[in-house]
Amino acid sequence: MSANHTRAPTGAALRVKALEALLEDKGMVDPAAIDRIIDLYENKIGPRNGARVVAKAWTDAAFRKRLLADATAAVAELGYGGPEGGHLVAVENTARVHNLVVCTLCSCYPWPVLGLPPMWYKSFAYRSRAVRDPRGLLKEFGLEIPERVEVRVWDSSAEQRYMVIPRRPAGTAAMSEQELAALVTRDSMIGTAVIAPPSHKAFARS
Repeated sequence: MSANHTRAPTGAALRVKALEALLEDKGMVDPAAIDRIIDLYENKIGPRNGARVVAKAWTDAAFRKRLLADATAAVAELGYGGPEGGHLVAVENTARVHNLVVCTLCSCYPWPVLGLPPMWYKSFAYRSRAVRDPRGLLKEFGLEIPERVEVRVWDSSAEQRYMVIPRRPAGTAAMSEQELAALVTRDSMIGTAVIAPPSHKAFARS
């Protein structure tokens, strides 16, 4: 296990925690407000970058080819990158293969394209079961993978991080890249969800 992979809390991180607790005690910080900010970056701002990557891969065959060959360079074309997004690998779901991403040693995660990692991704239960029983784990997420479909589990590390390119849902041929990006979820890019076909009402054109 490498030192970079485990990343034990530093003195600075501990001081930040202590300061946060002190500010909460004095009523100067609202924990609920902090939770809302974290949720914003975890579920909306960060994953929107990845959603844009996925939508472009769905609509631009040349970009998709570059993404699968060198994801780090491909996402950099869209302005995304940095230390937490280096050595990025994109894996593609197909009719025969479903991909699932985990980090068994800690919680390495491609922040520039997926935002902050969800709490469950960092949990021991997820990290262990993703490898031991991926189909059972996915079923608990509400996703039942047919036996004919192979489930591949990708173990992220500080040296290599993964994102899933989910299958494009049916009924989206006439949708723009922006509309397609709105369908893509964070969980679908981890592999714990698939993307449902769009609601005709939600995407009806005038």
